[in-house]
Amino acid sequence: MDVNHYLRQHIRTIPDWPAPGVQFRDITPLLQDPRVFRILIDQFVHRYMAPELRPDVVAGIDARGFILGAVIAYELGVGFVPIRKKGKLPFATVSETYELEYGSATVEIHTDAVKSGSRVLLIDDLIATGGTMMAGKRLLEKLGGQVIEGAAIVDLPELGGSAALRAAGLALFTLVDYAGH
Repeated sequence: MDVNHYLRQHIRTIPDWPAPGVQFRDITPLLQDPRVFRILIDQFVHRYMAPELRPDVVAGIDARGFILGAVIAYELGVGFVPIRKKGKLPFATVSETYELEYGSATVEIHTDAVKSGSRVLLIDDLIATGGTMMAGKRLLEKLGGQVIEGAAIVDLPELGGSAALRAAGLALFTLVDYAGH
């Protein structure tokens, strides 16, 4: 079985959402079918069981990164750290603002979320422009974390995010690439 093709069959494309011309890649069907969800999670878990890639902690980006990251952390037997949208965390935080197509956004993490020197896997559902993942990387590094890899289900390389992240020194792992689609 070609896992990438199998997963792609379970990603729904919604044309012209949230704006005309956008092809939205909806991952919710991957999560709804228990067999597909297990195959998806196993792809990440098996990769990060390797000693050279094994994290001390998994950091997930608000909100779909929470779904993936928490399950992967549980399966690996490591902790999970949420990276949230501004104003959602109750304890002392550090924040990072990044640019969006129209304006900016801010993400935050608790100041005690990662110990200095910790090996961190940073995960989200999709890489588009790369702004959110770059902000997550910077947050983790502010706390002394070493981001060993950024991971996502989907890469949309035509939007330039994966190239920008790699150029900034972040190794990436994605399962489904929509180049030219």
